[in-house]
Amino acid sequence: MENPGSRHRSIDSRILRRIAGRGRGAVFAPADFLDLGSRQAVDLVLHRPAKKGTVRRLARGVYDYPKRHPALGALSPTAEAIARALAGRDRTRLQPAGAYAANVLGLSEQVPARAVFLTDGPSRTVKIGPTTIELRRTTPRNMAAAGRLGGLVIQALRELGREHVTADRIAHLRRTLPAEERRGLLKGLEAAPAWMHSILRELAEEGA
Repeated sequence: MENPGSRHRSIDSRILRRIAGRGRGAVFAPADFLDLGSRQAVDLVLHRPAKKGTVRRLARGVYDYPKRHPALGALSPTAEAIARALAGRDRTRLQPAGAYAANVLGLSEQVPARAVFLTDGPSRTVKIGPTTIELRRTTPRNMAAAGRLGGLVIQALRELGREHVTADRIAHLRRTLPAEERRGLLKGLEAAPAWMHSILRELAEEGA
């Protein structure tokens, strides 16, 4: 008969090996390990390295294996890494939106206190330090270009508003986005409001 203690040690080692295999900076949730044991067992396993400081509990149900800087210590994970952990193992799609999307593209220097990601999965919000990460369930239309540059550009322009999409900002996108990727913006036209079409075509043609 299998020793219950050895079974628990086996779950411990398998979870810790999986975490180490993801490398420093990985963000994960207990649900990522439910193929190895029950939720209660996984929670117990994660509690021990979290108490030791090997992994870090960022919020309820969200952990990371932090990267470390020789002077700064444990570094914070990216908002996108946290969002992907929140999305879970069902591989729901994510689309950066709002002020976060504008900041990612360099169209705004303001670092938003709330990083919003549109999703076709469940909505969820967590606060980690000074930043709130929100997964916001949305319509299929808003997710049509998810995972492509076009989706990011559309959401950033939507946040800025038509009157604030200046020539300087368009020039910035021409400089910073690779020409080959800009040509792909035409694939996102069906997901963009009509006022963006000429802007996306202009950016795509500049890359042709």
